[in-house]
Amino acid sequence: MINRRNFLAGLAAGSAVSAVPALAHGSNSAFGINAESHGLRPGSPDDQGAVLQAILDKAEKSDMPVFLPPGRYRVSDVVLPENTRLGGIAGATRLEYTGGNHFLYAEKANHVSLKGLVLDGALMPYKDYAGGAIHVREAAHLDISDCHITNAALSGIQVDHSEGRISGNRIDSAIGTAGIFAVENRGLSVTDNLVEECANAGILVHRYTRGEDNTIVTNNRVRRISAVNGGTGQYGNGINIANADGVMIANNHISDCAYSTIRAFSSSNIQISNNTCLRAGETSIYSEFAFQGAMISGNVVDGGVRGISFANLNEGGRLSVCANNLIRNIHATPPYEDNQHVFGNGISAEADVAITGNVIENAANYGILLGWGEYLRNVTANANVIRKTRIGFYVSVVEGTGQVAITNNILSDITRGGIVGYRWKDPVTDDLARTGAGKYSNLEIANNRLNY
Repeated sequence: MINRRNFLAGLAAGSAVSAVPALAHGSNSAFGINAESHGLRPGSPDDQGAVLQAILDKAEKSDMPVFLPPGRYRVSDVVLPENTRLGGIAGATRLEYTGGNHFLYAEKANHVSLKGLVLDGALMPYKDYAGGAIHVREAAHLDISDCHITNAALSGIQVDHSEGRISGNRIDSAIGTAGIFAVENRGLSVTDNLVEECANAGILVHRYTRGEDNTIVTNNRVRRISAVNGGTGQYGNGINIANADGVMIANNHISDCAYSTIRAFSSSNIQISNNTCLRAGETSIYSEFAFQGAMISGNVVDGGVRGISFANLNEGGRLSVCANNLIRNIHATPPYEDNQHVFGNGISAEADVAITGNVIENAANYGILLGWGEYLRNVTANANVIRKTRIGFYVSVVEGTGQVAITNNILSDITRGGIVGYRWKDPVTDDLARTGAGKYSNLEIANNRLNY
């Protein structure tokens, strides 16, 4: 027996298509409201935002879903009520923004569900309070799924201080902040989305105030992300985490980003695992600035000027594991002028890091770079395979560096040295893989197998 509760549960699980027969019968039934029967006209040249608003407000009073039949609807300034369940036919129900204050906006809602809609922002601007074609603030429960959001002047979807999921959507051609912009949320899942052809970021998880965010970003495909706003890494990243602790990034496929495929800035207790990262313009996977705790494991990295980097001990960046990653084809030409640093490194690390079980092939300069100047302490590099690079290990021997162990690694097809001590950019030792640590009492170099 079908009852209202069972139907709504099915709708929340994403079965908008199966709901169509029931919703299409009559203007108002036990199953929901058919918007066309309440005055919304497919194909009308007029802005029907006020009509859609009235339908949503009526549905909210009786806690009923609204169905939009296939067609094109021009709308603006739609405020989603406290309980909104708006669905259409994926790829066939199209809302087009006509300009105004905002496209779809919700604030302090109890439940917002949007399913099976195409939202075309027409690259038209919004007022300052609205950051995306869909902008939801302070929602107790959010579900945006099976939608296509395109041509957003800022972000495709922006969600602030909310809980819920963004799942199974396609977001493209967002020319402002990001395809998906998630700000200071409290339990958000971003899963199974396609984000592509965006101007400055694919998926951006951000906090203005540093703290636990706990967003989960999994199984997304992110590709062709530009850095129209310029800079040296603030923009142009596939998945970017900033000031957000406890975030998990797993099983994503990220390719062709102007800067990083995955970039974590001042974010602690993060996990970056089992992602495929292709053709980054700069560092492919980055954990940088003031972080404590980063687990980066099981990723495939192909391309970039650095494969994986744990940076900025000078800012408090420390405490990491880098394990079982496959890194290859790392070149040495960054997308900006920089004569101060070195590039072409498979892995770079500075403080309190265990580097183990990684395979690195065809890095232009260094398989693994340990430290920069005095910024090096408590690093172990064990049981890694490095082949086809100029120097297997760069290790800083500047005064003040801490304990380092380089043990049980296999170095093959190395052209200039297995393990070489550096003072910043200058090599100052013989091949320590052959001669041993010598006067550098803080170094342990043992049981490395050399074939070059």
